[in-house]
Amino acid sequence: MEINEKDILEISEMVKKIEEEIGKGIIGQKDIIRQVLIGIFSGGNILLEGVPGLGKTQLVKTLARVLDLSFARIQFTPDLMPADVTGTNIIVKDDEGRSKFEYQKGPVFANLVLADEINRATPKTQSALLEAMQEQTVTVGRETYNLPQPFMVLATQNPLEMEGTYPLPEAQLDRFLFKLHVKFPNLEELKKIIDLTVSNEAVDIDKIIDGEKILSIRKIIREVPISKPVQEYALKVVLATHPENDDLPEISKKYIRVGASPRAAQAIIATAKVRALMEGRYNVSFEDIKYVAYPALRHRFFLNFDAMADKVTADEIVSNLLESVRNN
Repeated sequence: MEINEKDILEISEMVKKIEEEIGKGIIGQKDIIRQVLIGIFSGGNILLEGVPGLGKTQLVKTLARVLDLSFARIQFTPDLMPADVTGTNIIVKDDEGRSKFEYQKGPVFANLVLADEINRATPKTQSALLEAMQEQTVTVGRETYNLPQPFMVLATQNPLEMEGTYPLPEAQLDRFLFKLHVKFPNLEELKKIIDLTVSNEAVDIDKIIDGEKILSIRKIIREVPISKPVQEYALKVVLATHPENDDLPEISKKYIRVGASPRAAQAIIATAKVRALMEGRYNVSFEDIKYVAYPALRHRFFLNFDAMADKVTADEIVSNLLESVRNN
């Protein structure tokens, strides 16, 4: 499939309509909305981190309505079991009164799955999502079931509340395409939120596209070209997160304990292509790489004690790496 100007204009205009429609129900958070859409068109999972009350759950619900996708919300708690997520085999009676096992699907069988406060569940339950997030299948007993397409997990977690939580393991964090920091609204946005939420006016959210259209857009996105220098820039930024390599920026050797996996490079390239199309361009630029590098990398490398002692954040390190690699 060859990409043409008509495809680019259509996708660019469609994204603007989607963002406007989501904006009816979500005040502010324009960057978050755009980055979530980049994740959806890339076919990846997203981790939303922010304090309670910032509209993370409302964003996912609004997104499902605008994109006409089936939606399921799973409230993760310490007593949640894997079967509560994936489903289980139950005993039923057939027409002749004989007992048999029948698989009852869990809430994970939806296009858009909201894993609310995912770090409140035990590691055993968190791991129930691993196969779904990576393979987009669910295995129960000897049977493997395909999840509906498109499929993605949007998980939320509170960065402040640490009591009664279970930090996500590295393997699960790596399966999130993006980690997004949801910020507190400014004064003007807060006024609009109050006006919207305390009034009796209902907000009508229209459907803009559906799942079939999303899948067709994903095929177009794969055809977006990326030049060799731009691709090498992205790969070198990922390699710069590995402190064991030679000729690295000093900040990597000083503050990074474990570098990013190859999934980081895949995430940056795939999402940069989406961003290029959203901006109405034929190919990926250095600016696209810089834009997606922060949400694609901030959860994929791990800081050492020196970084915590010096209060150095992952975003500061990503910024330094982008600049260092570009200058070299």
